[in-house]
Amino acid sequence: MNSPSEHDHHAFIRVRGARQHNLKNIEVSIPRDALVVFTGISGSGKSSLAFGTLYAEAQRRYLESVSPYTRRLFNQMAIPEVDAIDGLPPAVALQQQRGTPTTRSSVGSVTTLSNLVRMLYSRAGDYPPGQGILYAESFSANTPEGACPTCHGLGSVYEVTEGSLVPDPSLTIRERAVAAWPQAWGGQNLRDILVSLGYDVDKPWRELPRKQRDWILFTEEQPVVPVYPGYTPEQTRRAIQRKEPPDYMGTFSSARRHVLHTFANTQSQLMKKRVSAFMLQTRCPTCHGKRLRPESLSVTFAGLDITDLSELPLKRLTTLLQPYTKDPKEEQPERAEVIHRITADLVARLQVLLQLGLGYLSLERSTPTLSPGELQRLRLATQLYSNLFGVVYVLDEPSAGLHPSDTEALLAALAGLKRAGNSLFVVEHNLNIIRQADWLVDVGPGAGEQGGKILYSGPPAGLAHITTSQTRPYLFASEKDAQAPPLQPSDWLQLVGVSRNNLQSLDVAIPLGVLTAVTGVSGSGKSSLISQVLVELVADHLGQSLADEDEGDSGEEERPITTSGQIISGLARIKRLVRVDQKAIGRTPRSNMATYTGLFDSVRKLFSATPMARKRGYDAGRFSFNVAKGRCPHCQGEGFVMVELLFLPSVYKPCPVCHGARYNEQTLEVRYRDKTIADVLGLTVDEALSFFEEEPTVLRSLRTLGEVGLGYLRLGQPATELSGGEAQRIKLATELQRPNNGSSLYILDEPTTGLHPADVDKLLGQLRKLVTGGNTVIVVEHNMRVVRASDWVIDMGPGAGDEGGQVVAQGPPREVAQQPGSRTGPYLKHYL
Repeated sequence: MNSPSEHDHHAFIRVRGARQHNLKNIEVSIPRDALVVFTGISGSGKSSLAFGTLYAEAQRRYLESVSPYTRRLFNQMAIPEVDAIDGLPPAVALQQQRGTPTTRSSVGSVTTLSNLVRMLYSRAGDYPPGQGILYAESFSANTPEGACPTCHGLGSVYEVTEGSLVPDPSLTIRERAVAAWPQAWGGQNLRDILVSLGYDVDKPWRELPRKQRDWILFTEEQPVVPVYPGYTPEQTRRAIQRKEPPDYMGTFSSARRHVLHTFANTQSQLMKKRVSAFMLQTRCPTCHGKRLRPESLSVTFAGLDITDLSELPLKRLTTLLQPYTKDPKEEQPERAEVIHRITADLVARLQVLLQLGLGYLSLERSTPTLSPGELQRLRLATQLYSNLFGVVYVLDEPSAGLHPSDTEALLAALAGLKRAGNSLFVVEHNLNIIRQADWLVDVGPGAGEQGGKILYSGPPAGLAHITTSQTRPYLFASEKDAQAPPLQPSDWLQLVGVSRNNLQSLDVAIPLGVLTAVTGVSGSGKSSLISQVLVELVADHLGQSLADEDEGDSGEEERPITTSGQIISGLARIKRLVRVDQKAIGRTPRSNMATYTGLFDSVRKLFSATPMARKRGYDAGRFSFNVAKGRCPHCQGEGFVMVELLFLPSVYKPCPVCHGARYNEQTLEVRYRDKTIADVLGLTVDEALSFFEEEPTVLRSLRTLGEVGLGYLRLGQPATELSGGEAQRIKLATELQRPNNGSSLYILDEPTTGLHPADVDKLLGQLRKLVTGGNTVIVVEHNMRVVRASDWVIDMGPGAGDEGGQVVAQGPPREVAQQPGSRTGPYLKHYL
């Protein structure tokens, strides 16, 4: 398309005086009806301009036109700091949601395709003779009308058995044979109650009569009896006969009752996890895991019940429905019309998903198992089908998690939106997408305080003349610079017979002592092989726990099971496993980079060693905002307070007492080199590097954070404000600052998400440092700069879903680039 000229006033959105976050009072004109890409290194301010200013202002204007009651249903953004924006159309944001969606949310519900499928079964399904018509909600497991009455729509039931409750029947009750009971006083109490009830607690469990064992484990009775702690069974019997006053009256609870009641009602994830170990999760006997009531499952379409149809890959589902769009094969004209209309609509919507490379997903696939990139493309597909025009779509790295071949499909989809008369504002680091832009807005030159300026706004070719741009050298230089020869593996991890998701009896050898990139199209099986199977097998060998401390509702967590697979050699070379994933480093604003990396401990010691702190007797704990003695009593060290607003979303305002400092006045009187502890938390990593230049204990952490490209983040930046990529790099920095003993296995899933090519080069330097220290690094990655710089490539494919799951090529990058059958090879060639 012809780029609009600056003189065409109607075709431009004009921003004046934007000061959101680190933006330096900027002015910029951006064309409408064009693909505009915002570039710049991580933290330069491009998201502050695209999302924090342009989208936030468009949302504010729209919400002013709706009622306050409706307004509160929206996730409202902060009102942007900007003087004026002219020519701004309505906007739709497609951001990368990194929250934790519920397991009851699925591909079908995100795309609303499930609603259509339920309507199809309700109005045009084949019912058994004599059964009345069911409404659409009867085909949803999330409604009382549709959910299986036995498992309440979960597909699984939880049960306990004697074997699960009593793992070692050679023990006596006194020796804690009933392992499922509480470990501390609660368990002792139940054992004392059994003594009062006349049970033999000193006989091995297996020698007790079956009737007694069943009652202790499974009874629903809750007798209340006198308890005499510390008495022998004989003394207890005598005390009961004499009606001696007991210490207290105790209520019995069987092992099953304790486990199921705790699992259903406890607020403690730790307790939930403990009792779940004694439970067996089995497929529901009524619905056989299909989650719906029998009446709903008896209705079929094309010979399949609704669950079987929803479990088909979208590609196969499209093929199945296609014939019905032309000839519904139906005598009744009314039913034929229903089938024709609904299937035509379904197929049209499914085609959009197939174009975006998502044909390997199924409607039933739950959203927690999707990558942020997959979730964003699902929402993009919904927009593509809605046929709006005159709208600004603001997208946050739509290429995240995409293989280069899938990126081409994405660009075609974006071109379709633009042809329909929409504007596309894309925050992006992927050079292939940047090259397709009609207009570039380059923000920088640095990150944080060093960024926030518009370096260039215009057609891509003009960026070649902007010497301060960090994007320019990557966009215009040849990619084929000199590469160091690949390192040779020190040994191999041999995996055999791996089956999981789409991996079927796969054998694969993974080199040790080198940097390996695992590539392949989205859905080809990379994460199943590396982030799931390999991690689990190595963790099992090392006796490492994979549980996340901050895990959500583990009871409903869907975990695919490794049905088979083992490592037959190479494990002796691995002493430690380190997963560096994109999960948040904490769920509350109390977690931040300084506390997570441990550098805050050293900072607090420096403050406690100042003359004033020593004179007042302040220890390092005084300078923690999580400890009562030093923190602000009004906000409890949070730095802000929540204000409830009627009809509007609750907002956080700086604490009126400490003004966001988090500490009380006495603590803030202590200064280290003229800065308070709150001032230090407000420093960026780069600023802190010069401030603490004479403190080696603090410097080690700060340098590492800077080396992974996080120099722009504030030390006290709350965990809730960090992106997945930032959280991942903080974890990597925390690992890098530890003494390196070699023999560790590092696994990173798409570490370049959210990274500018300049930051990718920094990251590669750090990964190379780990390998030269005798460690093994495996990255699941789509970024060809990283693949080119690796020592070994394992390319999965050939396609996605049931068309993938095989190793199609492996070897050093130059060899894989030449191997036929590899979808990655042709793209890798451009970089070699």
